[in-house]
Amino acid sequence: MADTTGTIVLTQEPRAVSPGFRARVYACVRAVPAGFVTTYGDVATVLGSPRVARHVGFALAALDDPGVPWHRVINAGGRISHRGDLVRAELQRRRLEAEGLDFDESGRIALNQHRYRYPTAALQLTDAEP
Repeated sequence: MADTTGTIVLTQEPRAVSPGFRARVYACVRAVPAGFVTTYGDVATVLGSPRVARHVGFALAALDDPGVPWHRVINAGGRISHRGDLVRAELQRRRLEAEGLDFDESGRIALNQHRYRYPTAALQLTDAEP
């Protein structure tokens, strides 16, 4: 962006991936009720930057808290992102089906029906890393 003198002014958004990032991801995911899903990008957006969706996936891959419903996070296409781990993908599918979610013949969940809509400013996200 240029100012009125033509000088380039660089602006920087706050760092979304900062200390406590994983704890904030887990808090967002805990907010998703059974029978609904969210996307990696939705979680990243709630955390302040839709561009860190991949980091949301990294945080969930490192998850060691059984109280976080990681299986409710899918990709923006409504599909499970298995990234080569077919066993975990099948477990995720079984958990979602147990919560009443159906997959179409292409392996997609209807996001227009089952996508969780985060309430604005409803999450009190902590900066403390678990």
